[in-house]
Amino acid sequence: MKIQRQGTQPGSLWARRAAAALTILLSLGVAGPRGSARADGGGNPSPVAGSRASQDANQRADAAMGQAVEYVNAAKPGPRIIVLPGEIKSNNATFTQHVTANNIADFAELELSRANFNVIERSSLGALQREVELAYDMGDPAQAMRVFQKGKLRTTKWIVKFDVLKVEQVASAKSGFNGGVAASLLNLLGGGSTAAAVGSVTAGSVQTSETAGVWVVGMRYKVIDANTTEQVASGYAEDKMELGQKSTSVLGVSTGASGQLTLDSLTQRLVQRCVAEIDARYK
Repeated sequence: MKIQRQGTQPGSLWARRAAAALTILLSLGVAGPRGSARADGGGNPSPVAGSRASQDANQRADAAMGQAVEYVNAAKPGPRIIVLPGEIKSNNATFTQHVTANNIADFAELELSRANFNVIERSSLGALQREVELAYDMGDPAQAMRVFQKGKLRTTKWIVKFDVLKVEQVASAKSGFNGGVAASLLNLLGGGSTAAAVGSVTAGSVQTSETAGVWVVGMRYKVIDANTTEQVASGYAEDKMELGQKSTSVLGVSTGASGQLTLDSLTQRLVQRCVAEIDARYK
């Protein structure tokens, strides 16, 4: 009687290893740290609160949020001023869809108030706002004197405007990997073995992609004498914003992330830089 020895077949070994690898990948990609559900402003908990994806998204959101600035001369009261809406001289549709001249003026009023300037808010001017804008646009000292001798405008010293001069994409890059070619090579070189088939499926499932784009936004401020319409000071600041996205998929397990500084937050940071210069140099 001939006894046949039972051994481990290479194909079976590869199959078990592939199954073990799949189990590990699933545990890494799907089973993330769990935590207590965190409620949003409306009291409704997110279904993924505490997960790896939630933690990563919240970290990116925290980095993009507006940050308060400590102005060096904030303890010193500044003169009475009015912020007029400036101009957005760029025709970039993406920017103008998100940010308007009134948004910029609102940020400026907020930051100048934090710097301890006496800001007359535009909302309290009523019909006088149009007269103020007309006096400034005409550059007529006599008209300005007539306007700024009225009521709460009587002690106004400066008019401040913030203009966006530049919005442009200066760089972009993209990279990625597609496992289809590697899968084809494994099929050709494997000779139809089980190991080659398993490797081919694994390689073919790999998909990675990364994209990034960098934008530059430039802002100018102008300080105008309220009574003479003459320019007292001006300055310019630039900042950049990176838009990025990354995704990975292996054996059906997908991960992805995207995040960037929002246009509103970038605009506020530029206003803060301009106000910091006004506070430090001209108060």
